[in-house]
Amino acid sequence: MEMNEQTQLAWNIIETTNTNLFLTGKAGTGKTTFLRRLKTESSKRIIVVAPTGIAAINAEGTTIHSFFQLSFAPFIPDAQYKTKEQQYRFSKQKIRVIQSIDTLVIDEISMVRADLLDAVDAVLRRFRKNNLPFGGVQMVMIGDLGQLAPVAKDDEWQLLSRYYATPYFFSSLALQRTRYAIVELKTVYRQNDQRFLDILNKVRDNHADASVLAALNSRYIQGFQPDADEGYIRLVTHNFQAQRENDRQLDLLPGEEFTYEAKITGKFPEMLFPTEQTLTLKQGAQVMFVKNDSSAEKAYYNGMIGTIEDINPKNFTVRTKDTGNVIKVEPDQWENTRYEINEKTNEITEEI
Repeated sequence: MEMNEQTQLAWNIIETTNTNLFLTGKAGTGKTTFLRRLKTESSKRIIVVAPTGIAAINAEGTTIHSFFQLSFAPFIPDAQYKTKEQQYRFSKQKIRVIQSIDTLVIDEISMVRADLLDAVDAVLRRFRKNNLPFGGVQMVMIGDLGQLAPVAKDDEWQLLSRYYATPYFFSSLALQRTRYAIVELKTVYRQNDQRFLDILNKVRDNHADASVLAALNSRYIQGFQPDADEGYIRLVTHNFQAQRENDRQLDLLPGEEFTYEAKITGKFPEMLFPTEQTLTLKQGAQVMFVKNDSSAEKAYYNGMIGTIEDINPKNFTVRTKDTGNVIKVEPDQWENTRYEINEKTNEITEEI
C-alpha cells in the first residue's frame, strides 16, 4: 500500500510520538489496510481490540470486554463495583502484557460507548500503576462516526447521562483529559466508480436529493431472481419480511424439518430474544450465527454465514461459507441482565 499524505501523517504520529490518535475516514479509505500494516510493521508493542466479535475478527484482534475482562454493566466513574464479573483475576501473563503495551488500537470506535473507554482507562491505570489517562498508553482509535452508533438502552442511559454528555467515545472522561490528534483518510481505494461514491456520500451525509433517488432507481431490475448459489443477501425493512423470505426458502428445500425449542428461565422479554423461540431448520439451509462461540474453540462468530450439513433432533453441523470448516452446533445460553445503582453506597448491582 502506497502511503498518501494523510496515511503517512497518521503513521508518523504513532511511530514517533505518544500522542493519542483518532483515525477516521469513510468506508473504503484504507483504515483496515492501515491497521494491518501497523500490526506487522510498527516498532511499537501493539494490542488490537474492537467492540464486537465480528469487528474483532475483521481487525485480527480480540474484543474489548474479553481482553480487559469487563462486565457488560454500565461503567459509572468512581462507583464501587459489586458484580460477579468484578471478582476477576488477571493471569500473570495478561498483567505483563498490559504493563508492556505501548499502543492500544481500538477498531470500530464509533460503536464504543464513552463509559467503556473509561472502564478500559481504569484497568490500564490499575495494572500499570500509572495514574495518567489510560495508564500512559498511546490510544489509537480507528473508525467512522457516520457508521454504527454506540448502544445505550434507556435504563442504562438514565444512569450514564449524569456523567456523560453523549454516549459516543469522545465523551469519555479519560479521553477528555488528553490531547488527541485527528487524521481523516480521504482517498477511497475500494471503489473506483466516482459516480457511485458521490451517491453514497450524499446518503451518508443526509443530503440525498431527487437526482440521487433517480440514479438509484435507474438500477432497479424488475422481477430479478438470482440463483441461490450466487450468494445474494436480501435486505428488508422489517423482521417479518425476512422471516417470510426465510420460510419460503426453507420450504423449497427437500428433506425433513427439525425443530429446536428455546428454554426460558426468569425474566427474558420476547423483544430481546436473540433468535426465534422455535427454530426450524433443514439440511442445506443457509444460516447465520448470531453469537460468538464462548468455548475455547472460538469456532464461530456473530455474523458468520454457513450451510447446514448434517442434522438430527439433538444438534446439527454447519459448513462455513468463508473457510469451508464444519462446525458442530450445540445449545448455547444468553443472559438478560439489568443494572441498578444503589444511591447510598454508589455500588452497581446486576440482576440476571
